[in-house]
Amino acid sequence: MSKKDNKPAAYRPCVGVMLVNADGKVFVGKRIDAKETMGTEDVFWQMPQGGVDKGEDLTAAALRELQEETGVTSAMVTVLKQLKEDIAYDLPPELAGKLWGGKYCGQMQSWFLMRFTGDDADIDLEAHDPPEFCEWQWADPESLPEMIVPFKKRVYHTVLNEFRELV
Repeated sequence: MSKKDNKPAAYRPCVGVMLVNADGKVFVGKRIDAKETMGTEDVFWQMPQGGVDKGEDLTAAALRELQEETGVTSAMVTVLKQLKEDIAYDLPPELAGKLWGGKYCGQMQSWFLMRFTGDDADIDLEAHDPPEFCEWQWADPESLPEMIVPFKKRVYHTVLNEFRELV
């Protein structure tokens, strides 16, 4: 879904990174705040993602978020592709008034595929305070939609389909 199809002011501008290693596995982190943010004690994983600052270049935002959440710097990745169209998702009603001060109904995400060229030892979940993830793993790309919170499954299916040939 493009920005033209939605009310952009209602969606938080966001970037997401599908970070893949040399074996074609995808980085996912287990969210620390699943209970507070998602309203559940279930375990959900996600790829690095985060908000875009006003006027910030999307690639720069993606690299910043990646470094904040994983410790992986721009020197440890090759940017392979950016999705041509942004993807919007809506928060479920029980979260719409809680996240981001109730200012947004969801996110409008720009997704990037990046190849990790560093070592696993370079990944540092405490690179930023507070950390977003408490655990991480390299996952099979096809398992991603089943690891994510239900309201983001469509986003993950789209990202996977668009990037599959390069993973």
